[in-house]
Order: sequence, then C-alpha cells, then structure tokens
Amino acid sequence: MRLGRRRRLVPRHDAPRRHPLHVLGELVRHAGEDGPVRPRRARPAQPPHRPGGVRRELYENRAEFGDEILSHPLDDAYHKARSPVWHRIKVPFLSAANWGGQGLHPRGNFEGFLRAASKDKWLEVHGIEHWTHFYTDYGRNLQLRFFDFYLKGHRNGWDQQPRVQLQIRHVDRFVERHENEWPLARTQWTKLHMNSAFGLSPVAPTSSQSVSFYALGDGLTFLSEPVEKQTEITGPLAAKLFVSSSTRDADLFLVFRVFTPDLREVVFQGAIDPHTPIAQGWLRASHRKLDAELSTPYRPYHSHDELKPLKAGEPVELDIELWPTSIVVPAGYRLALSVRGKDYEWQKSSGARLSNFKNELRGCGPFLHDDPRDRPAAV
Repeated sequence: MRLGRRRRLVPRHDAPRRHPLHVLGELVRHAGEDGPVRPRRARPAQPPHRPGGVRRELYENRAEFGDEILSHPLDDAYHKARSPVWHRIKVPFLSAANWGGQGLHPRGNFEGFLRAASKDKWLEVHGIEHWTHFYTDYGRNLQLRFFDFYLKGHRNGWDQQPRVQLQIRHVDRFVERHENEWPLARTQWTKLHMNSAFGLSPVAPTSSQSVSFYALGDGLTFLSEPVEKQTEITGPLAAKLFVSSSTRDADLFLVFRVFTPDLREVVFQGAIDPHTPIAQGWLRASHRKLDAELSTPYRPYHSHDELKPLKAGEPVELDIELWPTSIVVPAGYRLALSVRGKDYEWQKSSGARLSNFKNELRGCGPFLHDDPRDRPAAV
C-alpha cells in the first residue's frame, strides 16, 4: 500500500502483497549473501558476485571452538578474557543450579554464589531436568518474585528470602529446605579411607597399601559397610589419592555412588541424562598444582597454570574435587567411590538418546572425554 496525492490509500500494482513473515523469510535467505540487506525489498544491496560483505565477514569470524580449546590447555590469557571477574560483579542475582548437571552449569552456579562481590545474591538448587522443574511453575514463580522486587519495586518480601534454597534429594523424592549459606555451616566433615580390600571405611589403614587398574577398563570401586542410620550428604566432596602410572600423564575420573542393600546403584534423572550418578569429579594428573589461596580441604582448587608431567612408576599426590551434591541415604544402603581412567557408564547400553546429541546417554549425558586429540595414548 502507498499514500496517494489525495491522501487516500490505494493498492500498489508493482509488488505483490505479502505477510510480514514472508518478508522475514527473504531476509533470512539473503542474509548469507555478500553485502548488507535492504529491509524494504529484502534484496542484497550489492550483487552477490562482488567480494567482501556479509559472507566474507562471517567467514573471517568463524572459529573451530574445539581446536581453540585444545590449543589453550592452561588457564592463559585466552581463558582469562572469557572468565568472570568476580570482584566486579555487584548486581543482585539469583543463580539456579541442578544437582544432575555434572560437567556443566553447577561450576558457575556455586562458584558465582561464593565468589561474586554482590551483597544481594541467592542460590537455588533443584533436580530432574530443568524443563520439568525450574522452567515450570516452581521456577517461574521464584524468578518472578526476584524480578518483581528488583525491576518493578514490588515489596513482595524477596528481601527476606533465605539466601539458599535447596531441593534435598532423597532416593524417591525431593524435599525443599532453606539455608543461610553454602557450604552449610553445620556440616560434619567426615573422612572415609580406601583400602586394598576395596573397602571404604572411617578407619584408616595401619600400613601402606596399593591397588592397580587398567586405565581404559572399569576401574576400581571401593564400597562401604551399610550405613547404620539415615545419613544426609549435602555439600562439596573431595578425594586425596596417591597415584603412579606407566605413562607421562593420567586422567582420573572419580564417581561417588550409592547402592541399595542388594547392590543396585541409585541413579537419578539429571539435567540431561536419565541415569546420573550422585557426584563426579575429574583431574588430569599433570594439572595437579593447587591454588593455595582458593583451596580448602573440602574443595581443592587447581590453578591450571603449569603442567607437571608424571615420571613412570613415581607416585604423586592428587587432590580431586567432586562437584557438590545432595542425597539422603537410607539406613542399610552403602556408599561407594569409583576410581576410573575413563568416563562413568551406568551400563554399556541404555538405549536413551536425544535427537540433538550424537552419543547414547549412559550416565554422563553428552559431556564425554573421548576426543583422541585430547586423550592420546600417552595420557
């Protein structure tokens, strides 16, 4: 349509009438051609055969993300430029984590809550997939209260909201609980010791012991006696190992597990994988150097600024973080720690898949450490 001289609307006969979505379709089709796009006619401003323009700019800005990560194995300027500067984060925030998001989001959720300079910060942790819990009424209502308070000025009591809201995980349900800090101040930090009989015990061995395993096999699992009473484990975990290898480096995969009295493993629907274990942790031995300022007994923090290769047969001390978790263990159940040289597998085949992931879901979702460029035979 166009405005005629007599200020009345008359139809244009030199162009077809189109719904705006049709124009959008043309804009999308032309966006990859050389030159900027004229929104009015949805055609390239320059003939597509001319050099330069959008196509060249897009091409020159492309990057192979996997290759870039592999070319920066240490925490160098590349990573620092893409990492948060915690003391500069002062805005209010609500950080929502998932117990079953091992290998992805919980790192930023817990780290941000602990280290950001903001005085107005909250941590929420839930289970199951995001879209069946946090993206439905429970999570939506929580977010609306936060945003209404800070963006609309509603006096809705958010300023009285406890700083930590946890969905405490039981073997058959979640129970909501509020806390004032993380880790929980009333935590009873407890040590369990591995022994050569593949036990996990509060009693330390009286002599030096060792066991061996094939790095690409099923590893070793250390199993506790049945717990005598219901026991809650909520918080971060850590393991100290003394390891030697025949190779110049070694990848360690630690899995904290719970078993029923008849030794069936307790797994959960995680953020992605339907058979997610209780907690996991990873460390490449050459990255074992600790950041003395940020490390704690329950949370080793690695600096990743220096490679320390192994010497064949020579033991080294490794402090390995297992990501935060929550589980209420019923009486009669057992705790276990598996030490492996490859990713955890709930079973060899589960049949579980999602259309946008190439691999079968066997306990770790899509977060696997199986790239031969990153894991050569020497590791």
